[in-house]
Amino acid sequence: MKVAIVTFPGTNCERDTKYAFDKLGCDTEIIWHKNTNINADLVILPGGFSYGDYLRTAAIAKFSPIMKSVVDHAKKGGYILGICNGFQMLVELNLLKGALHKNLDLNFISKYHHVKVISNDNKFLRNCQKDEILNIPIAHGEGNYYASDDDIKQLQDNEQILLTYCDKDGNSSNPNGSVLDIAGICDKEKRIFGLMPHPERAIEKELGGVDGLKMLKGFI
Repeated sequence: MKVAIVTFPGTNCERDTKYAFDKLGCDTEIIWHKNTNINADLVILPGGFSYGDYLRTAAIAKFSPIMKSVVDHAKKGGYILGICNGFQMLVELNLLKGALHKNLDLNFISKYHHVKVISNDNKFLRNCQKDEILNIPIAHGEGNYYASDDDIKQLQDNEQILLTYCDKDGNSSNPNGSVLDIAGICDKEKRIFGLMPHPERAIEKELGGVDGLKMLKGFI
């Protein structure tokens, strides 16, 4: 499986993401944002602070030359995964619904946090059980997901809400104020995925757990 990881000025998770997919045996490549061609089965927009998060998170990155190829990849039915800053990019590109606001308490959060699998009827989470509790690191200042009532209803009706924040027992535990505790969603065709947690940071037992590897393995 060919995996293209797009990097921007300020991206800082591209090597962790490459390590994770290398571990899964994929043919991985890190692509600079000024390139204009992508030849891959899965395109990943990794976490970080593209362009220093100036103006608004991901608001400048969406104008990078590579983004036309990312959108073309989506139009052709290719798979895309946006992690944290990458999730914000997918929203800015209108490939996913909603917006990411500043965390409710205006603080940057960096810690492990539990999430619940709401739907596994998709390639990304097919190795997980519905309602399974996973422990995945989060690290963001603008992860407060918002969408209109109509968009939320569509997300619910089409099983596009993939992950919600919770505690270890599955009860609501919302770190940033996201509507309905949402931590990750996908598009209607279930080929474009965005989430604030970092699965690429949870792939070694010695470093805290392998729940992230279980998620990423779904693409293989």
